[in-house]
Amino acid sequence: MFSFPVGGVSPASWLLGLIQIKSLFLTAEYHSKSLGYSLVTVTKPHMSLSLQHKRHLFQAGFFLLFVLAPPLDLFRFDLTLNHFILFGRPWTLGIDQLVAGEISSTEAAANIFLRGFLPLALAAGGLIWIAWRFGRLYCGWLCPHFSVVETINRLMFRASGKQSIWEKSPQPELQPNGLYMKPDRRFWPLTWLAALFFAFLWAVSFLTYLLPPFEIYHNLFHFSLTGNQARFIGAGTGLLFIEFMFARHLFCRFGCAVGVFQSLAWMANNRGMVVGFDRSRAKLCGECNNACDNVCPMRLKPRSIKRRMFTCTECAQCITACETVQKPFARQTLLQWVEDEAAIAVATGRPVTSQKPKSQPVP
Repeated sequence: MFSFPVGGVSPASWLLGLIQIKSLFLTAEYHSKSLGYSLVTVTKPHMSLSLQHKRHLFQAGFFLLFVLAPPLDLFRFDLTLNHFILFGRPWTLGIDQLVAGEISSTEAAANIFLRGFLPLALAAGGLIWIAWRFGRLYCGWLCPHFSVVETINRLMFRASGKQSIWEKSPQPELQPNGLYMKPDRRFWPLTWLAALFFAFLWAVSFLTYLLPPFEIYHNLFHFSLTGNQARFIGAGTGLLFIEFMFARHLFCRFGCAVGVFQSLAWMANNRGMVVGFDRSRAKLCGECNNACDNVCPMRLKPRSIKRRMFTCTECAQCITACETVQKPFARQTLLQWVEDEAAIAVATGRPVTSQKPKSQPVP
């Protein structure tokens, strides 16, 4: 449509081109509005990543670590050797050396404490402390299972308009960014294939944590799996496929011991970080279609009190959705992470009133 002269672009022709481009966008905007659509304004991208982009990077990195840790000998338990492998080196408790008389009982007890009890206590204690202070951050930001939950949720939403087959009615088609997304049944095959793929990948990965990884992958690629290996992968794939398709967030809420213990630790701390709702501006929610409720992968109500968000994974999707809805109106989000005194109000359901200063004795 536009031609550039050999000697360069003159200011007049450049200005004329801009006017023509602007007229094209105005015409397209007019016709799109007449058809019930709206154009998306493209703004200059920011150099910093958004909160959700950062979270997705953490999830992707930890998922790769989950799959690659056994082949790289970072961490696994080898049943053929009957001991752990940690960073390429054997991690034993020294029981065999004690039986063989190579070490004393004192050295064996020290090994059991330093190599067994202490690492387990540090890992479990660290996870519980993080959950007590910040909630289920591991679940929402690192857990490879939750990554699959969110992926299948998005695909199922595209296919049926619902993030779970157990929901009675589809979610609104209007998204927080102002676009409409109608269910498309053509996404159902992709949803089933994704669940099957992740189930198979998880089953193979689990097996590599127990048997030499290169043996498993060699047998798998050459179709020479042993009977037990094939049965393990087949049964694991089947069970995980059922879980990924029918009980994703339900497992996270009620079946995962790691998640439940994190929730219990979090509930024990009323000052711990939690999603808080600005009730003084609650009337603004009347202009929204419950976007924060719709995007929650755990199917929770983020504007509720803390005990009704017992299984919140701190993924902050509700916060992002509220920010997106309020951004066109230049308004602050109604949802945000709060802690300490503000978190007590979310935990108890009552506003925190400042304590009256103690009366000073009369001199």
